[in-house]
Amino acid sequence: METARFWSSRPDDGRLVCELCPRFCALKPGQRGLCFVRKAEGQRIVLDTYNRSSGFCIDPIEKKPLNHFLPGTPVLSFGTAGCNLACKFCQNHEISKSREVASLSDYATPEMIANAAAKAGAASVAYTYNDPVIFHEYAVDIAQACHEKGIRSVAVTAGYITPEPRVEFFANMDAANIDLKAFTEKFYHDLTASHLAPVLETIEYVVKETDCWVELTTLLIPGWNDSDGELTEMVEWVVDRLGPDVPMHFSAFHPDHRMRDVPPTPQSTLLHAREIAKAAGVHHVYVGNTHHKIADSSYCAHCGGLVIGRDWYQLSKWNLTENGNCLNCGCAFPGVIEGPPGAWGPRRQPILIA
Repeated sequence: METARFWSSRPDDGRLVCELCPRFCALKPGQRGLCFVRKAEGQRIVLDTYNRSSGFCIDPIEKKPLNHFLPGTPVLSFGTAGCNLACKFCQNHEISKSREVASLSDYATPEMIANAAAKAGAASVAYTYNDPVIFHEYAVDIAQACHEKGIRSVAVTAGYITPEPRVEFFANMDAANIDLKAFTEKFYHDLTASHLAPVLETIEYVVKETDCWVELTTLLIPGWNDSDGELTEMVEWVVDRLGPDVPMHFSAFHPDHRMRDVPPTPQSTLLHAREIAKAAGVHHVYVGNTHHKIADSSYCAHCGGLVIGRDWYQLSKWNLTENGNCLNCGCAFPGVIEGPPGAWGPRRQPILIA
């Protein structure tokens, strides 16, 4: 087991305090944090999912979702076990809430993952399925091994992390899709057992202080975070604090985990949220977990022309220069655009790491 970082000892009772995320779990020997994977062992905290994964798959980068980062390219996706949030609506709860995956999952060192990504022709590696914040040391080591081979790193995260590890973590990430789950403290408290403010701090930090490309995703849950007032407040914050070029994705909820009595999100709700965001000045707004060619596609913020057509995860049109300028008007399209589009398409290909 790998010795973890970002913790301190509490002299009054001898507990070890994990300082990786805003929970600050205080652990007696043998106890685990809420994330399950960081554990007090003797006089240290260990990460017991280092070199362990719940499985590997090659996906289209648009599935993360990232629509402005190396469009059309394949990404090697993987996760571990555990999570530092307790979302009642979690749609990956078999992994994120697992208490067994650590002993049953695949063995893979950072170098093995980097080699597998290179062999598969993946342009990037995505830390996903569960939140990579909780396996910070493993994710950073993988990112560094990948960078040595020219492979990018992508974090799919809720952004629930404290300032010191946040700096190192996002310095090693080339792109991130950060969940902005709602825009009320009540939602975060009642449905995720966390708090909104640290997430907003993370998002603003990554956008303003790093070179990591950021896109945001909000899973809209009927009756919980889809009101016009909350959506308006959210998108106005994005424009005011982050700028209009940070893409937003509104995704459909389906009944799962502890919220099976809530109905799925109608496509009309997603499209309405998209219009609210566009009216507030967000330049690039998408919908997810639903099929809508217009709302899946990308448009130039200056001339309004179609620059990337999408049909689910399949690229259909490409009207950008190799350095990412609109062919219609010559203006820059925000993101990480390098050369012609990739042609991976919608395929999902499980692979083994050996």
